[in-house]
Amino acid sequence: MALFDLPLDRLREYRSASVEPEDFDAFWGKTLQEARGHGLDARFEPVRTHLRNVVVHDVTFAGFGGHPVKGWLTLPAGTQAPLPAVVEFIGYGGGRGLAHTHLLWASAGYAHFVMDTRGQGGAWGGGGDTPDPVGSVPAYPGFMTRGIDAPENHYYRRVFTDGVRAVEAARSHPLVDASRTAVVGTSQGGGISVAVGGLVPDLAAVAPDVPFLCDFPRAVRLTDRDPYREIGNYLKTHRGRTEQVLRTLSYFDGVHFAARGRAPALFSAALEDQTCPPSTVFAAFNAWAAEDKAIEVYDFNDHEGGGPYQDAVKLAWLPSHL
Repeated sequence: MALFDLPLDRLREYRSASVEPEDFDAFWGKTLQEARGHGLDARFEPVRTHLRNVVVHDVTFAGFGGHPVKGWLTLPAGTQAPLPAVVEFIGYGGGRGLAHTHLLWASAGYAHFVMDTRGQGGAWGGGGDTPDPVGSVPAYPGFMTRGIDAPENHYYRRVFTDGVRAVEAARSHPLVDASRTAVVGTSQGGGISVAVGGLVPDLAAVAPDVPFLCDFPRAVRLTDRDPYREIGNYLKTHRGRTEQVLRTLSYFDGVHFAARGRAPALFSAALEDQTCPPSTVFAAFNAWAAEDKAIEVYDFNDHEGGGPYQDAVKLAWLPSHL
């Protein structure tokens, strides 16, 4: 697919038309306060993996509603003093998978915490282990329209809250330096990273790659690929609800979280990305509040973005922030 979105010079100036709800901060303040009313109850159980250079823990912590959320914590073998931490969120449809598939960040000397995404893990990878016990009004298959009737009910209210609690769980481990914590992720994981970056004020770094869940008003009208297309397909059936749906989604739009992001940030975008169009990524990047920010652009890539090349960029970038 050739370039289909705005040219790069216009992307660098693009601003989203997404309207921020007046009670955005109050909504998220109440949501996190309610979540913290449940004990974090973070548990770290050693796992036998037959890997010689890392130690893995099976993690369980209390997320939204006190619901148990799974994860992996991987540490370099022989760690005795607290390490800077990288908390990672997973792409759409995937789960935490198997422990031995997450070795990059621990190999680089970091404590690495991977959060399982509630209700997901059935589409690719090694599976997930975290159910989502909350029901939904009628929705289009997928996760985008679950609870679309109101922001209080939407699926990503639970997921973003889980993400904040995952940072708190990682920081609770004695071998994690809580003052040096970064969040990373690709696609949905990038979108969760943007949200957590706006909700956790003292992160040391944020690195979202081709982030999903940004600039909903443009995304749902620009691309016909899933997962954004789930929203359009829902509205094909539920005619006349566009305004209500976009209002609900505005509480989960990465653009508004980005406006609260204070940590140094490294984004990436791909100019042929039809899943997360580059203008939606630049909408979040341009809104990111911190002055210390950069974006890597991959001219001829689709949603795979920079892949291992972007990993190399992050490996070079993170040490100066952690």
